[in-house]
Amino acid sequence: MEFEFSGIAIEWRGPAPFVFLPVPPDEAAMIAELASELTYGWGCIPAEAVIGGTTFTTSLFPRDGGYLLPVKVAVQRAEGIGVGDQMTARMRLAR
Repeated sequence: MEFEFSGIAIEWRGPAPFVFLPVPPDEAAMIAELASELTYGWGCIPAEAVIGGTTFTTSLFPRDGGYLLPVKVAVQRAEGIGVGDQMTARMRLAR
């Protein structure tokens, strides 16, 4: 399953990297329908994402009925992005 979405990066003092891109509600609902097949535990779902020209692997975090895409520090530095910045991500869910 692949998605492309845009949003504003937020900070959440959960596990590092602290910068996350919220998955929009419609996409989060589709992910939630498949979550039991995709999660490796605690509701986390493995994903491959692309922001700008940087491809990285990560895991979506469940949060407040939706999901957050963690933006790794290496991606933040490579793309010059941080909290409050608008960004677009392409994401493919893995198993």
